[in-house]
Amino acid sequence: MTERYSIVEDDLSGAEIAALLGYHLSEMRAWSPPESVHAMPIERLRAADVTFYSAWQGARLAACGAIKQLDPAHGEIKSMRADPAFRGRGAGKAMLHHLIAVARERGYTRLSLETGRPAPFLPARRLYESHGFAECPPFADYREDPFSICMTLDL
Repeated sequence: MTERYSIVEDDLSGAEIAALLGYHLSEMRAWSPPESVHAMPIERLRAADVTFYSAWQGARLAACGAIKQLDPAHGEIKSMRADPAFRGRGAGKAMLHHLIAVARERGYTRLSLETGRPAPFLPARRLYESHGFAECPPFADYREDPFSICMTLDL
């Protein structure tokens, strides 16, 4: 059975979002050296070039994700994270479907992301690959990094 989630644009003011993003940043810092952590702090996620979304199951926060506009044809996925209680329950997949749909609605021709190379990032990489994302050279301000993988999807 596929679970249903309500996905909404989020202003990042809720305690649940702050807690999930704090957890996300702590995991990124545990799994990668500081120079390889590209997760945005909550203040940066509020900037005008980023649109942030949260996925809910009833009153429970299930996942979050954002799109950063790089240029009028290219967006970047940021801060994709499922709450640990919702891992394996389709919350991340629902958020990814939503972000891809938003990118298409905006007329982007390309959607990219950076994720980690170490083993803890493998489930995320598999999710992205299963939706057509492929490894690509660094884009935007990213550089070659043994702890990072850049991926892209032509829309």
